[in-house]
Amino acid sequence: MLLFLSKLLLPLLLFSTEGAVDVGLAHPFHVSSTTLSYNVKSKSVEVTCRIFTDDLEEALFRKYGGKIDLIGKQKEMAQLVKKYLNEHLILSWDGQVSQQIFIGYENDHEATLVYFEAKKIDGTKQLQIKNSILYDLFDDQMNIVHFQINGKRQSSSVNYPKKEIKFSL
Repeated sequence: MLLFLSKLLLPLLLFSTEGAVDVGLAHPFHVSSTTLSYNVKSKSVEVTCRIFTDDLEEALFRKYGGKIDLIGKQKEMAQLVKKYLNEHLILSWDGQVSQQIFIGYENDHEATLVYFEAKKIDGTKQLQIKNSILYDLFDDQMNIVHFQINGKRQSSSVNYPKKEIKFSL
């Protein structure tokens, strides 16, 4: 139990939504975090993914090739980021895949924050998430997901190769 908590808490402390800690060029762990917040007014889920920039650049390079520069060439890179996230983070409501509307991305210290929105399907009772972000790079990848709805927060994580998370509404 202690080993599980330390594996979960260390990345949370170092990679919180308030900002990534500077761990130098190479970091000893591979983690992303995704926060989903349900907006009652728009009936949509606002999604923020936080991914180490160097890892995301490497994943984009391996998948699509070419020169990848998430910091200096944001307009050119936006379509690649969108395409990658659409393939590796899939939201479904009671089994129906939700359309994801890409908002954009920005850099924050050592991390890239990717934003998009997904419409909730009326009457659904469960959110399913398939999260395989950076699984194409690391076999020790951990993806942490937080889901906020009606003032309640649920959290879960998946470690490679597991990629499915379910939240009840």
